[in-house]
Amino acid sequence: MQRRTWLMGAFALVGVAAGVAVRRFGPGPGVDRTADAQADGAAALQGLTLADLAGQQRPLSQWKGKVLVVNFWATWCQPCREEIPALMRIERERAGKNLQFVGIAVDEAEKVKQFAHQFKIDYPLLVGGLDVLEVSRRLGNRAGGLPFTVVLGPGGDLVKTHLGQISERELAGVIDPLLAKT
Repeated sequence: MQRRTWLMGAFALVGVAAGVAVRRFGPGPGVDRTADAQADGAAALQGLTLADLAGQQRPLSQWKGKVLVVNFWATWCQPCREEIPALMRIERERAGKNLQFVGIAVDEAEKVKQFAHQFKIDYPLLVGGLDVLEVSRRLGNRAGGLPFTVVLGPGGDLVKTHLGQISERELAGVIDPLLAKT
């Protein structure tokens, strides 16, 4: 009898947790708010102003009019570390085009400086705290995972989001058609 009561309590707890998760992370029954939420997230991203590695405040809006690839990452994130050389190759191959890569590190500035020097990262790096993960959540990164890549068109419209390590081929497949239009 005690075991049955315990099991019923455990199932009830799981049910409550599932309900809370759906309420917290789901859009609600029959309602698709994804596009609106992601548009709001794109606006929030473009409204960010973060410190670069020299401590200067840099607004992401300064790159409006370009195809903008924003990569949320951290020095302690192994998939991030593996992805960065590919991002640099894509940027170098398209140098002089209407394209801008920006890394937003969710990390400590000093660690990011050391990492950037070691890996010779040649695109702007900005440093944010956990609050920038909230912006990534608004863009569809519900888990708050890293790396998380966002591609905005020249008009600031959200074109692509990708949680996890993105392949060069996939990213180029998104960027190249946008660059062909500019």
